[in-house]
Amino acid sequence: MSKVVYEGWMVRYGRRKIGKSYIHMRYFVLETRLLAYYKKKPQDNVVPVKTLLIDGNCRVEDRGLKTHHGHMVYVLSIYNKREKYNRMTMAAFNIQEALIWKEKIESVIDQHQESKGANGNKYVSFEYKSGMDSGRNGSSSDRESQLSAAEDEDDSHANLLRRTTIGNGLPESVVDWTKELDSDLSNQNASNQAFSRKYWRLLQCQNGLRLFEELLDVDFLPKSCSRAMKAAGVVEASCEEIFELVMSMDATRFEWDCSFQYGSLVEEVDGHTAILYHRIQLDWFSTFIWPRDLCYVRYWRRNDDGSYVVLFRSREHENCGPVPGYVRAHIESGGFNISPLKSRNGRPRTQVQHLMQIDLKGWGVGYISSFQQHCLFQMLNSVAGLREYFSQTDERAAAPRIPVMVNMTSASISKKSQNEQGTSHHRTASLDLVHAANRNASMMDDFSDEDEDFQVADQEVMPPSFENEMKKTALEEPSEQIDLSIFSGNLRHNDNDGGRNCWRISDGNNFRVRSRNFCYDKSKTTGGKHLMDLVAVDWFKDTKRMDHVARRPGCAAQVASEKGLFSLVFNLQVPGSTHYSMVFYFVMKELAPGSLLQRFVDGDDDFRNSRMKLIPSVPKGSWIVRQSVGSTPCLLGKAVDCNYIRGPTYLEVDIDIGSSTVANGVLGLVIGVITSLVVDMAFLVQANTPDELPERLVGAVRVSHVELSSAIVPKLEQADAP
Repeated sequence: MSKVVYEGWMVRYGRRKIGKSYIHMRYFVLETRLLAYYKKKPQDNVVPVKTLLIDGNCRVEDRGLKTHHGHMVYVLSIYNKREKYNRMTMAAFNIQEALIWKEKIESVIDQHQESKGANGNKYVSFEYKSGMDSGRNGSSSDRESQLSAAEDEDDSHANLLRRTTIGNGLPESVVDWTKELDSDLSNQNASNQAFSRKYWRLLQCQNGLRLFEELLDVDFLPKSCSRAMKAAGVVEASCEEIFELVMSMDATRFEWDCSFQYGSLVEEVDGHTAILYHRIQLDWFSTFIWPRDLCYVRYWRRNDDGSYVVLFRSREHENCGPVPGYVRAHIESGGFNISPLKSRNGRPRTQVQHLMQIDLKGWGVGYISSFQQHCLFQMLNSVAGLREYFSQTDERAAAPRIPVMVNMTSASISKKSQNEQGTSHHRTASLDLVHAANRNASMMDDFSDEDEDFQVADQEVMPPSFENEMKKTALEEPSEQIDLSIFSGNLRHNDNDGGRNCWRISDGNNFRVRSRNFCYDKSKTTGGKHLMDLVAVDWFKDTKRMDHVARRPGCAAQVASEKGLFSLVFNLQVPGSTHYSMVFYFVMKELAPGSLLQRFVDGDDDFRNSRMKLIPSVPKGSWIVRQSVGSTPCLLGKAVDCNYIRGPTYLEVDIDIGSSTVANGVLGLVIGVITSLVVDMAFLVQANTPDELPERLVGAVRVSHVELSSAIVPKLEQADAP
């Protein structure tokens, strides 16, 4: 049996001959000689839906971003250059996952080339470049290679050079300002000189950004068009995370771009080029100045060094005419250059450059220089918005946001169809029958694999399916009730709402967790039933920090162990002149093999730190405390130091709150008024992939009006941690 190189859920993207795109979630498995996918995670000897033999003649073609019902997926196409009709398409909702698959598949291809080269056989070498030459090799995309005959004739190169097409190439009239021009080239093309590094000067520093202005004379430009300006800053996030935010046109853009009012897709040219409509939010004397909008072409590419380039240039389009009440501005040149930097303190760092040269049009605007400069600064400040967005985001391990855009073209078509309904009712009914018939047919164009010829109805389901989800839920939930009377802790259990210095189980519906479709629409749902039972809470104090409290004789974890139960213990350690620990004991019959909770318990510390999540809430307390604590989910392993102690029948997590300056500051505020607070806490393991979703609460607790004086000094065994 071949060794599995990589596997996981991916998207099967295609388009039927009637033009309707579809998305099927499939489980892909890459082996050393085979790429295959299944309808569900394969077990035993399940036959795959389709397979593709991988050898040195295979190519991985980057088709860029494709739109499906407003969402965008990153599409790859794998094919054999000697059998180009035998191909397989796969896609991902985030670029990181697609790039991982691309790298894995290409590494397998390289291994086959090296093995053939060692045997004296040479694979055909070829390189196909687009019309532009930026000095960087980009990823291939939509354009199909027409050079197969020439490829077969050329056997002179031992090493394979991968294709470097960038969609259909850089659109006409769009200037790539990210290119570093040589002196010879700059003498040849005066129009590109404005974008050479030596023609920029630092104008000012603002909001942690360096703002540059071009030095080239712009007398040939209208007065309403300013010089090109760009902002440069450093964002603590990966290039992929920043790129996907920059490409998005949904509500998330309001969180970092103060100049954004509305955006929509006019036309998708190819996977790297699109026509967009964009309304600009300007706050400069809005009573007297009309708002501006834009219609422009956007082109993007990913370079071999991991950087991303996004370029803008205004363009007219038949489906994007003038809008009443708006002045159509004109972008001479603009875009983003997103380049990776060396990480610092384990956090990724990226340099983001945002350039804009825009003609704001309108009567009299050219004579008010402050208006032009104010509007440009407002647009360029989006780089600072990106920096602050990521610095204040707790869920760094969350799946990247899907770029979502409203399609103007489809909206205009639907409007026209509504006007024609009165006179073409019979024709519309006939079209409905055609759509219904094609829904059960497997008529697909060159984007698909023609692999589902005998399937009935649409298979557009997203895993895990409802049936599988019910099986997973039944597997994780305890089958028998646990006798809670055998457990005890020194903090009293009281189910009354008005109880003081006590704890109770908090309702899971008070918390919002990731839903089954979170990877696709970022939706959340209520927490629901807990996976484990909270059986006891201890409230300890001592002159030193208390670690590994689960070893204490007679504690709930030891009692559970004697009964053959599994315990998950959370030890919240509060530093100070007197150290406090609040310990929560969660118990269940046994861990479900293969479940996310089981993988968390038996995983390494890096995996645990990236998944253990706390959702806090203060339903009762002063306003300043409620604002300081908040209710945003927090990955504890990323925020504070966590020590994991794995015993035979338990896992203890010692959470050192004092290890974080921020958490310590909030704690100092809370500890002084703790007797007046009611605090809710939910513990869970973060789910990142479709087969892990939806998230399930490990457990939740409500602690009410705790008295510091009620804490006791524990008698801990002087034994080493297992």
